[in-house]
Amino acid sequence: MVKVNTMKYEEAKDGPGKIVLATLILVAGVANLNLSVANVALPSIGLAFDASQVQLNLIAVGYSLGLAASVLWFGALGDHHGRKLMLIAGTLLAIPSSLMAGFAPTVEVLIMARILGGLAAGMAFPTTLSLIAALWSGPARTKSIALWSGIGAAIAALGPLLSGYILLSREWGYVFLITVPLAILALFMAIKYVPSHVNETKDPLDNLGGMLSLLMLGALILAINFAPVPNSGNLVITLLLMAVIMGFLFIIRQKRVENPLYDLEVAGRRIFWVAACAGIIVFGSLMGAMYVGQQFLQNVLNYSTLDAGLAILPAALCMILVAPQSARLVESKGARFTLLVGYLFCLLGFFAMLLLWKDNIPYWKVGLAYALVGVGVGLAGTPASHSLTGSVPVERVGMASGTADLQRDFGGAIMTSIFGATLTAGYAHAFAAQISNLSTTAQQKISGTIEVELQKSYASAATMAQQHPAYSKQIMAAAKSSFLVGDQWTYLIGIMAILLGAAIIFFIFPKKDEERYLLKKYHDVDEQSSSQGVDGKQK
Repeated sequence: MVKVNTMKYEEAKDGPGKIVLATLILVAGVANLNLSVANVALPSIGLAFDASQVQLNLIAVGYSLGLAASVLWFGALGDHHGRKLMLIAGTLLAIPSSLMAGFAPTVEVLIMARILGGLAAGMAFPTTLSLIAALWSGPARTKSIALWSGIGAAIAALGPLLSGYILLSREWGYVFLITVPLAILALFMAIKYVPSHVNETKDPLDNLGGMLSLLMLGALILAINFAPVPNSGNLVITLLLMAVIMGFLFIIRQKRVENPLYDLEVAGRRIFWVAACAGIIVFGSLMGAMYVGQQFLQNVLNYSTLDAGLAILPAALCMILVAPQSARLVESKGARFTLLVGYLFCLLGFFAMLLLWKDNIPYWKVGLAYALVGVGVGLAGTPASHSLTGSVPVERVGMASGTADLQRDFGGAIMTSIFGATLTAGYAHAFAAQISNLSTTAQQKISGTIEVELQKSYASAATMAQQHPAYSKQIMAAAKSSFLVGDQWTYLIGIMAILLGAAIIFFIFPKKDEERYLLKKYHDVDEQSSSQGVDGKQK
């Protein structure tokens, strides 16, 4: 095992420490920005390709799909074969994937480009947190993670603003080119400043386990996205069965292999798995709210793309301002308290969406909801990531950082998929109900093909309105009211998910004194196991 003196990075006042941290945050920023730039462009993409709501869901979730499915495997690859190498490879691959998305000739190519970009981020993004965990310790690590988490989430929230500004004068494809110059700068800084071979392991890598995890997560996310598609029951069942089988084989593999990709003994530690669940829900709620919110602002409130991007600024600003306070709360009050406070603000944000987000509302109701969610994510993000990296041995920080990234990206993919499926189902149900309430004569004028198009998505209804100008006002009024039904369903789902996460934290996550006792116990067991050459099994 190759080790370096990590304290020199922690203690440096104006040298490599700050530059390295800035570089890691910048690399993470490329992934975070790529994650969110598509949201504000979805209505434009829908019109350009006459895309269904499911296709729009896949464009929105494709990046998270590639990242979430690969992050565990690629994080372990960094632990074994060089974190700097994975950092550089992922940042480099982000450039052609962004170009492919920007110049995609069809919606299918665009979806594939988004998935490829997610795979690139799967190489680079987990490595950033791995290196932070390896290079810093104690309060310095907590502060670094807070900056990484807060700035990263804020960059993701700023993506729609940049996209909205570009869409005022450019076509939708340009939003995917935003990250190209940022990726080039990040690539240069990673090559120049990031140290090589920091606390990496020489143990064999479980590549079979990596493939199983990729197939399991990918199949699950796709199944959720295709669930609301008419006549896709067999495909959904097949994907779910595949996810279950791959998950079962993955667990068996991890229990039997000498050097598992994902140490189930470590993952079973209470601080680890509760923090993982907490992060999945809170980061997923942020991405889901941004996904539905962008469509609400443009479809219902008729915001321009720039105004829709500007509307998210309260979330970004609150995350930046709150992240340092979150680090202090973790040190003084413990992770459990900080998580619960963050969840409370997220819950208030979703209640604001449910109760306040109607047609013709003033902006303050939009900004209030985003600000509350921003404060919640800013508070909860740090303890969710810090608890993961603090409860594993340093040789397995790739596993912890992979799980931390999985919180964001699997959480984002799952919650966006669930929100998208719920929005699709609610919209189609409401539009079908409006058609059934028409007079018999009016219903006879609507062919089966037109009915399918009207229920497919808001963008499809807008296209039909352009093709039938005599009925344009009626079609758009029906589409708007149907969308409002669908988005109300999504906010209820978000509230239920947040309440479930808060209950898990409240009843299972240890309080401050017990948390510190358990973390010390985990550390002692890992030190003893490392010296004996065996895995620790302390829970």
